[in-house]
Amino acid sequence: MEIEIKLLNAKAQLPEYSTSGSAGLDISSCLDETIILNHGEVKMIPTGISIAVPPGFECQVRSRSGLAAKNGVFALNSPGTIDSDYRGEVKVILANFGNDPFEIKNGMRIAQLVIAKYEHINWNVVEDLSETVRGDGGFGSTGVH
Repeated sequence: MEIEIKLLNAKAQLPEYSTSGSAGLDISSCLDETIILNHGEVKMIPTGISIAVPPGFECQVRSRSGLAAKNGVFALNSPGTIDSDYRGEVKVILANFGNDPFEIKNGMRIAQLVIAKYEHINWNVVEDLSETVRGDGGFGSTGVH
């Protein structure tokens, strides 16, 4: 699949797969100066790119596991969705749940992008839904073991 991408800044980097088996493309920050993300803070981080996702697909923005595990830094609203009709700059909402301030420098890999197919649906309003073993058992109804 080919997707159009526009580099909005001379410092912008193309998202890229880190390994041949990667599902997500690493996306990097595009900054004029380092951003400090303090404990509990949330900031929108620019990437310097805009993309044209084809109709029938979305681009999901996800956390990078290393940032989350080692630093407590997550992409909020993850996975976030970039719709096929959005043409603005891709920005990543990062939050620091770690104990220490986190430095975000230009060109740092801050999130992953995953392209996913989706279907538009039509609702069929019914009086009753089909029966299942689980039924209406909600959160925690299947236990932990």
